[in-house]
Amino acid sequence: MTKLSKIALCALVFGTGIFTSCSNDNNNTPAPATPSIYTRLGGTALVQDPDAAAGVKIEAGRLSYRKVVYSTIGLIVADVEANAPGNLSAHFAPLLGEVATGNDTNLAELVDNLTDFFSFNTGGVNAVNVYSGLDMVTAHNPALNSRMGVTATNANYDKFEGYVGAAAVSNGVAANTQLYADVVAVLESLRDPIVQ
Repeated sequence: MTKLSKIALCALVFGTGIFTSCSNDNNNTPAPATPSIYTRLGGTALVQDPDAAAGVKIEAGRLSYRKVVYSTIGLIVADVEANAPGNLSAHFAPLLGEVATGNDTNLAELVDNLTDFFSFNTGGVNAVNVYSGLDMVTAHNPALNSRMGVTATNANYDKFEGYVGAAAVSNGVAANTQLYADVVAVLESLRDPIVQ
């Protein structure tokens, strides 16, 4: 090997070492992206749907939302039945009246719409998670939606957030986690269009 070749080889090795050490600089490495809420709730992994026949699957993230929706409705109804202070009976009067007569069609539609809405807006990308319901302003304005009993105040919305938070905790989302904080942030982002 000639002297010039040895110098070129040394320069190449030295240069590679410099560039390699620069490319491994941790300050330039972007932080990994936080997975979506939907992904953290189970994502697209298929699991047995506990409300369906054997072999019928549901995305785990969607099932998590549906469980929280069911639990939230259960908490609202329990407070209405107990005539608890600040209960949301006036908001859900049309629906509660139907259910009292044995008609749960619109209740099932509400569960599906809420599950679709939250799944779609927090990272559920498959076709099963498409929300096709009313926009939030229309959905929560009794003048535009006969399904809504009265308009919501901030106190009503705080109460609703409390129900959702309690439902999330009862379904395995610990209150002291980033996931819980992210769910609350989504709810807070909806306050303005809902409180009219």
